[in-house]
Amino acid sequence: MDEEAELRKLRWRCRRGMRELDQLLERWLDRQWRQSPTAEREVFLRLLETEDDKLWRWFLGHEVSPDADVAALVQRIRQLPV
Repeated sequence: MDEEAELRKLRWRCRRGMRELDQLLERWLDRQWRQSPTAEREVFLRLLETEDDKLWRWFLGHEVSPDADVAALVQRIRQLPV
């Protein structure tokens, strides 16, 4: 699959039905995906498998993912400038 087709599919997966989550996930996809190493991309894909309510609690800082790599990525996404 070419990279543009993969990005389109990922952009669709970033659409969570909650604008705030959509913006956070799409911001990382737009700004970081292309230069991210394979390992970080895999963590992002795991993040996308997470239920919306858990994601929201993680991004608000009310809870932390039990997966240390996912938790670290959530923090990096939260720190991206708007």
